[in-house]
Amino acid sequence: MGKLDGRVVIVTGAARGQGEQEARLFAAEGARVVLTDVLDDLGESVAKDIGEDRARYLRLDVGSEEDWAAVIRDAKETFGAVHGLVNNAGIARFGELADTSLEDFEQVVRVNQTGTFLGMRAVAPELAAAGGGTIVNIASLAGLLGLPHLISYTATKAAVIGMTRAAAVELAPRGIRVNAVCPGGIDTPMANPGGAPLADLDGFYRTLVPLGRIGRASEVAALALFLTSDDSSYITGQPFVIDGGWTAGARLTPEAAGVTNPPSPGGASS
Repeated sequence: MGKLDGRVVIVTGAARGQGEQEARLFAAEGARVVLTDVLDDLGESVAKDIGEDRARYLRLDVGSEEDWAAVIRDAKETFGAVHGLVNNAGIARFGELADTSLEDFEQVVRVNQTGTFLGMRAVAPELAAAGGGTIVNIASLAGLLGLPHLISYTATKAAVIGMTRAAAVELAPRGIRVNAVCPGGIDTPMANPGGAPLADLDGFYRTLVPLGRIGRASEVAALALFLTSDDSSYITGQPFVIDGGWTAGARLTPEAAGVTNPPSPGGASS
């Protein structure tokens, strides 16, 4: 038996990266998955690979009310009900605060923040009608820390965490749990658009996070599965950080800091 047997889950941004891994894992655990994205060719390919009996791809601009209504309608027509949502779709725009245009800022807000709001609003009545369900919002470490050159992304991910808490309190009486996932550095097309080798990425993160490597999309998917399954039945309204220990403290080795003869813990030189 799978952890999600009998459930229907919508995953946004499912054509690649974390969303793809979530869709594949959920299907493997027994769910029927509605994959959504604007990357139609990739999304259709992933759904086909999962299998027609387990997956369906639908185009979704998460910032469009009309698109959300169509996805809900098609999901119910295909699979009969909706039991869960993973609000995974997101974009980032890098640049200094003074150089960030209003257009770029609002574009990020539309996808990351408005898209999450519209998704929760669209599925909440369906989850309640099904007797309860789950919403997992993909936030970010950026919603908890101040990251330079990511003003719009940071703002929206902080908003996602706040909306998660508010929705969790409001929807709990209807049997709906709402949680957030806050990834740190994860090897995805958004974080690694140039397709740098994993070994190179691990080398960079070796001096940045205690676990000494970049995260894998499959690891984020496993956390999303936990929050969607009954394994987390008494958890709601929480942001779950998955960052290799980044927020616990930077793992800056003496060598990386340029210290060739570090002091011993007692303070004396070795």
